[in-house]
Amino acid sequence: MAEETKTTVEEQAAETPVEETAAETTEETVETPDSETAEETETPEETEAEEEEKSESKEKTSFFKKKKDKEKEKLEQQVGELTDRLMRSMAEFDNYRKRTEKEKSSMYIIGAKEIVEKILPVVDNFERGLKQAAEGDAFADGMKMIYKQMLTTLEDLGVKPIEAVGQEFNPDFHNAVMHVDDESVGENIVVEEFQKGYTYKDFVVRYSMVKVAN
Repeated sequence: MAEETKTTVEEQAAETPVEETAAETTEETVETPDSETAEETETPEETEAEEEEKSESKEKTSFFKKKKDKEKEKLEQQVGELTDRLMRSMAEFDNYRKRTEKEKSSMYIIGAKEIVEKILPVVDNFERGLKQAAEGDAFADGMKMIYKQMLTTLEDLGVKPIEAVGQEFNPDFHNAVMHVDDESVGENIVVEEFQKGYTYKDFVVRYSMVKVAN
């Protein structure tokens, strides 16, 4: 009887496929891990590292931004200083130009005044000679034409006679050499001119020598 039972068990074992048994065992015991779940799971150490990295990145960005702002501010300051120096140099040059032009003009006027001063005595002699000339003298008439031409030329150059007789005495243009009591004229009025005065471009070349009523 025992032999028969043994034989039956052996037969059943032979009939059962080995591969199916192994597959079933494997399916029951082996479980495949979920890859997505593993990826989503993060350890505390990894989270702290990322936060530290982000913090360091922010600090670096802030540092470079501050450095850039300082450099920009420094450049703007330098530009302002250079602009101020340029404006001052331009103002100094403009003042120098105006001063030079004024000096040149003054030198020209001074030189011209000296020439006019030397010509005025010739004009005075013409006037004295013409006063003594007889009426109808052909030679005197010719001198009068030359005299008028000379006065016209001087006037074109800016030389003008100073008005005196009948004008109120002005020390800026008149030189009072005599005083007279004359009730027929107003006080401080020029009644006679001894020597004619002249101006050159609003500058007095020679003062008029006059007699003034008290």
